Amino acid sequence: MSIGVLGSERADEEALKVAQEVGRGIAEKGAILICGGRRGVMEAAAKGCREAMGISIGILPSLDKSEGNEYLDIVIPTSMGYGRNILVASASDVVIAVDGHYGTLSEAAFALNYGRPVVVIVGTGGTADFLAGGPYDVHEATDAKEAVDKAIRLAKSRKK
Repeated sequence: MSIGVLGSERADEEALKVAQEVGRGIAEKGAILICGGRRGVMEAAAKGCREAMGISIGILPSLDKSEGNEYLDIVIPTSMGYGRNILVASASDVVIAVDGHYGTLSEAAFALNYGRPVVVIVGTGGTADFLAGGPYDVHEATDAKEAVDKAIRLAKSRKK
């Protein structure tokens, strides 16, 4: 089972803390974390995943592996720029959005287009809050634990 974590490179400290908790929760549930591989929310989630001995995959926008954060177990360079968001969305069974900007919005849109459930953590700002309560088919959570629990349930229900 793979869970994508979406979010901004420029998130505030509270969003980074939530992202780290999400990464830890994903690892503790035995799922694989997939992200865009760079800094901010992606790095915080990968760090939490590493702390819990999980596996994280970073799908980079460029061919430069050094752009990947230090907590990734597997780095996939793509040379696709924001096109890599398609890969993050399609490789994930479910995605969780923490904060985010336009890149996160595109990843969430691709996930929805591919029939992947999207969980947003309300109160983290940016894209997550924009999608919450709107006309989009997203699942809302108020904290990292609730988001991971929902993501696991949704991923399991998709596999039936």
